[in-house]
Amino acid sequence: MKGSLGRVESALSRISTRRPGFDGRGINGEVFMRFLRLGSKQVTWIHGTLGSATVMAGAASELENPEMELGVLRMTGPRLQAAMFGTLLLATWVDFLQLTDALLRECFICSFEKQFVDLNRVRGLVETPLSDLASQDPNRVEAAALAMPELMGALTREFNAIHSDGRAAMEEGGKILVAVQVLEMVTLISSLKMSLPRLPPAAPATLGVGLAMSSGGVMAGSRIVVSAEWVELMRRLVQAGVISLPAVSAAVRIHGGQVMMAQAHQDLPEGVRDALGASPEVRGMRVTGKAGAGMSDAPKHHVLPKEHREWFEQRGFKGDMDIDQFCVRLEQAHHEAIHGGGNWTLGRVWPGEWNRMIMKTLRDAEARAGRMLTRNQVLDIVAERMQFYKVPIVFTKGRSR
Repeated sequence: MKGSLGRVESALSRISTRRPGFDGRGINGEVFMRFLRLGSKQVTWIHGTLGSATVMAGAASELENPEMELGVLRMTGPRLQAAMFGTLLLATWVDFLQLTDALLRECFICSFEKQFVDLNRVRGLVETPLSDLASQDPNRVEAAALAMPELMGALTREFNAIHSDGRAAMEEGGKILVAVQVLEMVTLISSLKMSLPRLPPAAPATLGVGLAMSSGGVMAGSRIVVSAEWVELMRRLVQAGVISLPAVSAAVRIHGGQVMMAQAHQDLPEGVRDALGASPEVRGMRVTGKAGAGMSDAPKHHVLPKEHREWFEQRGFKGDMDIDQFCVRLEQAHHEAIHGGGNWTLGRVWPGEWNRMIMKTLRDAEARAGRMLTRNQVLDIVAERMQFYKVPIVFTKGRSR
């Protein structure tokens, strides 16, 4: 993802710093600047999301309790999914920017108005899913990921239509050679290169489908590679509960150049399935609804009591690792039970009530150690209590302060 994001940044930089063409034509002019800003805005949050996931993965590796280590590692899941699909969608958006820029500069009978309307229409398709991914809300990220193959199919058709219109306009203007040269200038950095339908023989070969079997992997294109190692890693992340199976299914569809076939509730295309093999994980790769993605509307329980936020902050629970990250979904009855029943006031009188118990356990540990506990020590102790109370160590972000 970092490599893909670097290529996106380089392309955005080249577009924004390119000198305007004849009569000020180019996408870095004042009229089109809003479209460039949309791309730059996405780069910022994707970098932050990858950084956050890295911090959490590092924190997980330092924990001694294996269940808590896995629980913290799972917290990176929504961030990884958001960054993975956000980078893919941003790369596709940059492809449209580069195509529009080439047409504005070289096709003098391609009007500003038409290029603006076309690009604005595409922006309408990508802006909402990018916003959902940037939110890092698990439900919104998952929904955006599930819708991505169908969206990529729509974007592929839009790209092909704009590309064809531009070429036709140049040919009508007697600039056939220029048309070929201009379209060859458009270097695609997203999976559009792999998912575009085959074009007529006269079209540049660089825009054809580039799928081929490779010796070291499953399937490869000139820009995107889905290797055997990638598939195995995805299987392991799915089995660990870090990344959802529907999200992996969507990624495989897109990387496999099969977005034109991807519809809701459809199995993987046969060719992709054959390439990946017949394992149970691959057989299970299909798009599901909210229930199938494991989403739930069960109440969220703060494992680290909110009323002691300052106490936890003093022990390192800040930023990406603040206490709002450590919530779990529990059935209503289970949630009430660990808090001493439905009456919260009476429940707090019971010494075994979760908030009372966890704070007493942590303070007793500090008294024995004669010093302030570290964040990792707190988490290891909390993991033991969660296992005793049969609270699943599967965290989700709660409501922030």
